[in-house]
Amino acid sequence: MTTTTPAPQAHEHDDIVYPETVPFLLVHVACLAALWTGVTWEAVGLGIILYLVRMFGVTAGYHRYFSHRTFRTSRVGHFLLGWLAQSSAQLGILWWAAKHRHHHRHSDTELDVHSPRQHGFLYAHMGWIFTARHDATDFDAVPDLARYRELVWLNAHPYLPAASLAALAYVLAGWPGVVVGFVWSTVALYHGTFMINSLAHVHGRVRYVTGDDSRNNWWLAVLTLGEGWHNNHHAYQRSTRQGFRWWEFDPTFYALRALSWLRLVWDLGEPPPEVVRNERPLGRHTIEKVAHQLAAKYAEMHLPQLPHLPELPSVAELRRRAEEMYAASPSMDDIAARARELIAQRMATLRAPEQAPA
Repeated sequence: MTTTTPAPQAHEHDDIVYPETVPFLLVHVACLAALWTGVTWEAVGLGIILYLVRMFGVTAGYHRYFSHRTFRTSRVGHFLLGWLAQSSAQLGILWWAAKHRHHHRHSDTELDVHSPRQHGFLYAHMGWIFTARHDATDFDAVPDLARYRELVWLNAHPYLPAASLAALAYVLAGWPGVVVGFVWSTVALYHGTFMINSLAHVHGRVRYVTGDDSRNNWWLAVLTLGEGWHNNHHAYQRSTRQGFRWWEFDPTFYALRALSWLRLVWDLGEPPPEVVRNERPLGRHTIEKVAHQLAAKYAEMHLPQLPHLPELPSVAELRRRAEEMYAASPSMDDIAARARELIAQRMATLRAPEQAPA
């Protein structure tokens, strides 16, 4: 098998992923065909069902299984889950998973193609899809998936499941079934998915320090069957359950739990109690990322041009600033200490020209 690995560059990754530009535009325009086909209650009902079933395919398939491997299933099971996911017309499962894994490595940094912080809200929501640089599948990022020939084949035929579903919608409800039932629900799926990349990094509550802008948003969780608990997910990616508390609505997890009773899936991931209680220390990568943010904020506010450099702040002072900027974390002292080191390095660099011999 030949692998295609795009050269690393800014704007290279995806979070929750999207279709190619031309099909994407055509599907939106096709919504207007309802002016000729009419809108029937049968087609509307079909559209609601297709939205819910395929959103499960996106959340359980593309995201929680293929991207994060938070549970296990059989080879028949993973093929069927991949088929269901791709019926949403959001490109191939290996492509989607590779892009999403890249997102978690670079969330809300300059390499994050759909970060509202970096590129603005509209670009983060959908603007980035109007480029061709994201088309290739990075097989090197998904070696655990690329070893299955059936998944590689399915990834190579990204729109076959969606086309098959559109044909079934015609059989069930005629042209209104295609336009209202299939096309309208497909567009709704696109934007429901997009909102996790855009709104879930702008609006909502932050419970955990993750080094990015991920947030928990209850109404996004309703629209996306549980994906709106985005800050939870970024805090512990290996959990199948994204609603960590009992009141956090997560229908995708409920459905997977029911499937586990039938032994169709198994080994569902759960967040450790110390993670849920926010008692687990942060990983080194997250501490480094947050410390750089804290140091940059301090430098912006307090490091003017020479000769007016202030005294090096204490760890206690930087901790207070961190507590104002971020959610609670058991690693605040580590963040503050590392930020102090970074500030000291910056101040030494600023003083170096002054200390150089004439």
